[in-house]
Amino acid sequence: MSSSVVQPIVWANDHLRLLDQRVLPQQVAYLECRSAVEVAHGIHAMAVRGAPAIGIAAAYGLVLDAQAGRDYAAAEKVLAESRPTAVNLRWALMRMGKLASRSAAALLAEAIAIHDEDLAQNLKMGALGAALLPQGATVLTHCNTGALATGGHGTALGVIRSAHALGKLGGVFNTETRPWLQGARLTAWELMQEGIPAQLIADGAAAHLMKVRKIDWVIVGADRIAANGDTANKIGTYALALAAKAHGAKFMVVAPSGTFDLQCPDGEAIPIESRTASELTEFKGQAIAPVGMAAFNPVFDVTPAALIDAIVCERGVIEAPTLSKIHDLLG
Repeated sequence: MSSSVVQPIVWANDHLRLLDQRVLPQQVAYLECRSAVEVAHGIHAMAVRGAPAIGIAAAYGLVLDAQAGRDYAAAEKVLAESRPTAVNLRWALMRMGKLASRSAAALLAEAIAIHDEDLAQNLKMGALGAALLPQGATVLTHCNTGALATGGHGTALGVIRSAHALGKLGGVFNTETRPWLQGARLTAWELMQEGIPAQLIADGAAAHLMKVRKIDWVIVGADRIAANGDTANKIGTYALALAAKAHGAKFMVVAPSGTFDLQCPDGEAIPIESRTASELTEFKGQAIAPVGMAAFNPVFDVTPAALIDAIVCERGVIEAPTLSKIHDLLG
């Protein structure tokens, strides 16, 4: 199985091309980044998003500054501060920082390795996750976890892509994912690019959908997984897990091993990023709420491990995750 036709991160020797996910699906445009600052801006502005993709982009950001002879520590700092919740960002920066040589050539080789390894991990997770699905499975996914969010193929959407290739899917539903509409704009676009039949639903329709249609699995990604299996993901994930439990659907988290933060004991210790109120009160610069309206805008929530039936990473499947099971698999 090959990677997706979608290529969100392209290394171009002296610059990094990032598919600008803010303007999809109406426009396919790339940001051309030539410094760590420009990459960090692309990450913070959500031109590139998805925990694995953020880590890959940050690794290339370090390369850009090394090529230009700029200060490594300053580059690392600005990239680390671009998004606080996604652990893959910190993991990638730490991996790059452990190199014996911080020459541009050594950093580039490591960034390419991170990128290539992510694709291989996604293909492995896709196979492992698809194996959990019954024949003719109907699944629901949230946010965007496909090639756009990774080095290719995807995590949760990668499982769906692999299951489709095996002829195992009976139906796919994807949420719109407010307030950035990653599901409506990005996941729907990827599904159509790959020819996978699916139906879009409003975020608030998920519980009703589970009541009137049998959903076999809810399949989501993760931005950070604590040592006990509590999982931070796009806001709305926790509500889906509660609805799944109430309606007998199983709940799967798909993320590479780099998403686990074994120094983080549980979900209470995961920092949750909050963003500007305008993301809720405006849409594409147009007001949709009264001027001056305050807003509560956390962009992630935490799903307790007790609500998760399986965590799939490239090293294997952790069913009914616990601290000891995670330790046994990851060491």
